[in-house]
Amino acid sequence: MKQWYELLFENCGKKYDGESFTRGTMGECDFIEHEIGFDRSVKILDIGCGTGRHSIELAKRGYNITGIDLSDSQLNRARDKAEKQGLKIDFWKHDARKLPFNDEFDLVIMICEGAFPLMETDEMNYEILKNGTKALKTDGKLIFTTLNGLFPLYHSIEEFCEANSEVGNATYRDNSFDLMTFRDYNITEVEDDDGNKLILECNERYYVPSEISWLLKRLGYQTIDIFAAKSGAFSRDDKLTTEDFEMLVVADK
Repeated sequence: MKQWYELLFENCGKKYDGESFTRGTMGECDFIEHEIGFDRSVKILDIGCGTGRHSIELAKRGYNITGIDLSDSQLNRARDKAEKQGLKIDFWKHDARKLPFNDEFDLVIMICEGAFPLMETDEMNYEILKNGTKALKTDGKLIFTTLNGLFPLYHSIEEFCEANSEVGNATYRDNSFDLMTFRDYNITEVEDDDGNKLILECNERYYVPSEISWLLKRLGYQTIDIFAAKSGAFSRDDKLTTEDFEMLVVADK
């Protein structure tokens, strides 16, 4: 039986690119470039690359990047976009919980909940972090965003999603945040690329900063910095607060 995140991305490569949260690519790639010192010899792995928006933009800027995702629809869209722009990027289908890479990349990115933290158990989410870490070289860097567990303690997730939704985009309703597991359960409605309406029972894991720090320390990271993740405007100057829906994590091995 397929999980909700598999069904959600099964046939929505084109639709995905129209979502409001995909418009911050340029600024997010600016931050990534700055974090690696504009070193174009850096080899990058984009986990949960989706339709390739970060992979393609970084490749256009001269970086060697590999994108992996679980969705054929998203990968086909990424390959098509790259081909039309004359870019040669390896887009491979892999489960982030079972990656074949070992000590190969200087940088691993997982932006906009790329795989993590969509999995159905904490153990599976941890496997994604572990596999991303294994793919890194000894002095590698990990940059990812994840849902901020401090936000739902003070705000309604449903109201936030409603306020940030646009006509034609996915909608979320009947949200229920479980304080014991820090998971938000909701009904997601979206229209796929063929105009079919999907109604899915979804749940995502929200993390507090101390959890992320502990997980990454357990994986051997020496430096862990956590900031607010503002779409299209990642910055080390943005301190994470209860007002931020997402957090930005930068960790060095």
